[in-house]
Amino acid sequence: MPGFLTLESLEKRFGGTAVTRGVSLQVGKSEIVALLGPSGSGKTTVLRLVAGFETLDAGRIIVENEDVTALSPERRRFGMVFQHYALFPHMSVGENVAFGLEAQGRPRAEVARRVAEALAAVDLPGFEARRVSAISGGQQQRVALARALAPEPRVLLLDEPLSNLDPTLRERTRRELKRIIKRIGITTLFVTHEQEEAFDLGDRVAVLHSGRLEQVGTPEDLYREPATRFVASFIGRSSAMSGTWAGPVRVHLQGDVTWAAIAAAPLAEGVPVDVLVRPEGLAFSELRAPLALAGEVVERRYAGVSSFFLVKLSGAGEVEVLAPSQARKIGQQVGVIPAPGGPAPRVYPREEP
Repeated sequence: MPGFLTLESLEKRFGGTAVTRGVSLQVGKSEIVALLGPSGSGKTTVLRLVAGFETLDAGRIIVENEDVTALSPERRRFGMVFQHYALFPHMSVGENVAFGLEAQGRPRAEVARRVAEALAAVDLPGFEARRVSAISGGQQQRVALARALAPEPRVLLLDEPLSNLDPTLRERTRRELKRIIKRIGITTLFVTHEQEEAFDLGDRVAVLHSGRLEQVGTPEDLYREPATRFVASFIGRSSAMSGTWAGPVRVHLQGDVTWAAIAAAPLAEGVPVDVLVRPEGLAFSELRAPLALAGEVVERRYAGVSSFFLVKLSGAGEVEVLAPSQARKIGQQVGVIPAPGGPAPRVYPREEP
């Protein structure tokens, strides 16, 4: 996808610590890309570098074929919604949305027009006179979005925009936010540590870990074909086992059991590997069935019709099996096999402790 917004090898250090390490990413026109990662992965730093609030040590930021790396935040023409909205509680909704426009010295009539248009765009028409303290958290989030949109930015930047909402309101507001952004058609980059939020809002998701970009793809790509061990373990649910690569599409596990598997990268036969498998990629079997790993059910997490069963394997380690809720009981000895038609185990070079 051609890059409307292009990040080229972004490097940032704080003291002696590298916070971003060669992050490169292209965001297409009108595309929504989520920056997803655990705390300390560098995602907020990337966003602040794009916004111009932090200075790059190396790399470039390009938007619409213009290198904006050396420009101040206001000259980049980006809109930003902060984690805590940064609304002024003593001002009305209209005054909050107008704040940036007035700081630019825009004529009063233009300010009023843009405020009205921005509020209408976020489904809050006629809210100009309302007090910020008198509207709901979800409405405050939309006011913050309207304030970012009012100057007609080229790119919208969102820093964990839903993190301070309760779960029920967060889900509803997330749907509203996606609908609004898609309707407006603005190129958007947003930060989150919530996978559900990234998968719901993002056309694509960029996974960061320790300052490095591990993988960029659609939610389906990341779940079904994780490129690295970190992505496989961070995205969704998975269990890890130790094995030995038997090649070309086989991994040797405990005893004499060998399963079909997919290697994420070329591997030499006989090398130690980590085997990651999704809960829906496993099934229960008779204890001595072909391909079965022996184990004992030690926990069950009820999830309605299905449950997640934690099985302690006889060889070592634990795996999680998704099965009908009444399939097995805690304490029962079981066999675990690859689920017919389920996602195949994926194999990665062994990570040393």
